[in-house]
Order: sequence, then structure tokens, then C-alpha cells
Amino acid sequence: MREPAPRDTRSGAFRLARALAAAALVLCACSPEEGSGDRLNVFAAASLTDVFTDLAEEFEAEHPGTEVVLNLAGSGDLALQINSGAPADVFASADTATMERVVEGEGLYPDWAAEHGARGVVFAANTLRIAVPPDNPGGVEELADLADEGTAVAFCAEEVPCGAATAAVLDEAGLEITPDTYEEDVRAVLTKVELGEVDAGLVYATDVVSAGDRVEGVVFDESDEVVNDYPIGVVSTTSDAALAAAWVDLVRSPEGGEVLRAAGFEVP
Repeated sequence: MREPAPRDTRSGAFRLARALAAAALVLCACSPEEGSGDRLNVFAAASLTDVFTDLAEEFEAEHPGTEVVLNLAGSGDLALQINSGAPADVFASADTATMERVVEGEGLYPDWAAEHGARGVVFAANTLRIAVPPDNPGGVEELADLADEGTAVAFCAEEVPCGAATAAVLDEAGLEITPDTYEEDVRAVLTKVELGEVDAGLVYATDVVSAGDRVEGVVFDESDEVVNDYPIGVVSTTSDAALAAAWVDLVRSPEGGEVLRAAGFEVP
């Protein structure tokens, strides 16, 4: 005859406590990916890399225990990520058209948008420059020179803001130029020039500043005709709207403006 199974002497309360503890462990494991009060997920255009890296250090010093996580890429890619559910607290785009995609998708945080605008607030502006390797081996002096046979050229992909600005400035100049390579963002174009893989690339004025003596910048007549405004906003899916708003305030503050100007941005 089989012996009866030992009686479970654990109380219902004990089993409930174990279940709650397990659930808490799962939540703790997931929360860093979803964003929290001590983690600020800032999605920003690649051309803001240097500025936002500097401001992140200042922000973390002003908010002990907070980690600023920067996602820096082409604005179009970032907008797609946000609208696909990526955890973002703040979005800073390199043009207003790409910010509009987020506004039409996830949207901006209602309370913040009610005060600052549903389409974000412009905090900086940028214009294009021709970047060439040191000593300008391709002899590029103006925009039309990019069409010369034998001149290797890199442009941003047309779906990102620097690519849209490139198309606009070529149209303004009445030029049709097919580059040797399209790159996913402006920093990738800059890298091609720095490595000497192309004779020239169209980048932002700020990228020429950031590269220092690794490239030379060529100002061309049509550059002032196409200006990219940079909007910023608190994303509706933020887990800490107050912290996200504090980041936006820093970017728009006199201190933020000083860092932006030093990087070559125009500040309103």
C-alpha cells in the first residue's frame, strides 16, 4: 500500500509571499530596459553627439543617481524606433519634418506639449558645409565641383535630415549629383572624409567643428539657403516626465546654448 503524500504544511500566506517575491524579481530585471526615474533615455540626431555627451555629464552631476542613456543615430531611424515602441523619454531631431513623424505616432507628453507646443520646441539650427580631407586633394572649392568626374563624394541617405538638406541645397544650386556612397547618418559621411575614402562629403557645419584638423570645411554660396531647425520634446511614453523636462530645460538653458554655440550651432 502506497504511503500518503506528505502534507504541505506551508500556509497560503507563505505561498503568496513567494509568488510576490518572484514577481518583484521579474520587474526588477525588466525595469532598466523600460526606463525609470534614474535612467533617462534620450534619442538624439547623430549631429548632436558631442553636445549631448557633454550635457549628459552635467545633467548627471546635477541629478545624482540618474544615468543619461544616449541613443544617437539618424533622426529618421530614431523616429521609427520610437513609433515602434522603443523606450524614449526625450527626442531631439535634426529637422522639424522628422519630429512630425513622432508627433503623428507616439506623440509628445500632453502636459509638456500643452506648455511648449505639440510639435516640440526649436533649440538650435544648422547649415551644410563641404567637408574635405586636409590639404583638399580633390581641389573642391564650391558645390559644383562635387559633380566633377573623378571626384569621390559621400552624401547622407535621402530619408535622414542631412540627406533632405543635401537634396534641397542641390536643387537650390540647380545641380544633379549622384554620390559614390549614401551613408546612414551625417557622422558616417564625416568618417568617410576623415579616412580619405572620398574627396568630399556634405555634412553640417557642426561636424566640421567637431572633426578639428581631421577635415577642412568649405563654405559654399547656397549653404545659407537651407537651414535645418532642431526641435526637441518630451515623448508621451516617458516614465518620468519631470526628469525628461529637466533635460529639455538644460538643453535650452544659457549653459546649453553655450555648449551648442561652441559646437557650431546657431541658437535662437
